[in-house]
Amino acid sequence: MKTLAIRLEDDIHAQLTVLAQLEELTVTDAIRQAIASFIAAKRNNPELTARAEAVLADIDRDAASRRDAIASLFDPEQASSQRSAPNGTDATEGKPLARGARSKGGTPPKG
Repeated sequence: MKTLAIRLEDDIHAQLTVLAQLEELTVTDAIRQAIASFIAAKRNNPELTARAEAVLADIDRDAASRRDAIASLFDPEQASSQRSAPNGTDATEGKPLARGARSKGGTPPKG
């Protein structure tokens, strides 16, 4: 569990305290509920989901680039065969990847 310190304006703190008391909660529990509601609302936001998918794609591309750099450093022959494989195929065998399988580059095949 992490500890979080926040600064609130006096009037916001007073309102939060009153609401927590009315709900028979501690201020900490009221804040936890508010954060859980915020996260749940954001999870269902299609625009945010699209941005998260774009970030994941960037991470996959970066990981593939780093993986290729390491492979070429320690096994130059394997790295060149990985680069020459057609998209969506297994570079080591030249066979199409199984649906939903990740290529060695870290990105799922399209189609």
